[in-house]
Amino acid sequence: MKGTSPSALPHSVTLKYELKKLIYVHLVIWLLLVAKMSVGHLRLLSHDQVAMPYQWEYPYLLSIVPSLLGLLSFPRNNISYLVLSMISMGLFSIAPLIYGSMEMFPAAQQLYRHGKAYRFLFGFSAVSVMYLVLVLVVQVHAWQLYYSKKLLDSWFTSTQEKKRK
Repeated sequence: MKGTSPSALPHSVTLKYELKKLIYVHLVIWLLLVAKMSVGHLRLLSHDQVAMPYQWEYPYLLSIVPSLLGLLSFPRNNISYLVLSMISMGLFSIAPLIYGSMEMFPAAQQLYRHGKAYRFLFGFSAVSVMYLVLVLVVQVHAWQLYYSKKLLDSWFTSTQEKKRK
């Protein structure tokens, strides 16, 4: 690879591989969310089967942008795209998830205190299912940020070594 020192190459390749796996997991979750939202809006199933989306799900649809920026950064070790990916992950991924946890909290509280659910997803309480999804997605994004930071450090180090020569 151009622009990468031989000592950083295996480390960079490994980090890219791990990051790609996380991006593909995020893509699958994102596609499932799009499908759920589409079914809810188009009323392809009854309201008892698939509830209308929560408000936080709409801005979360933009969470695909950081993942695409991350993928675009890989071919040429583009530090700018990787930095944009990390910054936009906070704005388009983490922020909607924080808002979502607050938006769904009253419904979760109602469910666990009184056993009453008002939204359903294939017979399960929608708030329970969405909190499980939220926990999974927070972990995916946290690992994405972790590996992105390590990859950024690796690229930055190799760039500095190249400038010294």
